[in-house]
Amino acid sequence: MYNTMKMISTTEARKRISLLIEDVFHNKKSYVIGRYNEPEAVLIPFPKHFSDKVSEITLFAANSGSFDFLADEPDLYGEKR
Repeated sequence: MYNTMKMISTTEARKRISLLIEDVFHNKKSYVIGRYNEPEAVLIPFPKHFSDKVSEITLFAANSGSFDFLADEPDLYGEKR
């Protein structure tokens, strides 16, 4: 679902912010924005299930696709029915 993040400079981001937002929204792409090849910010799609009860890093991790591999793993700790 999520592609690998592409790194772009702050200058490029400033020039293309509208196009980047369109790409993030419609194509679910993510971008790392930085200076001198050092990441400073991440532009990602807004979470489908937003909750102010969890931290920003939790929302980022849950919506980044980082844990998508778990869908194929057996449920070892869930409630047995």
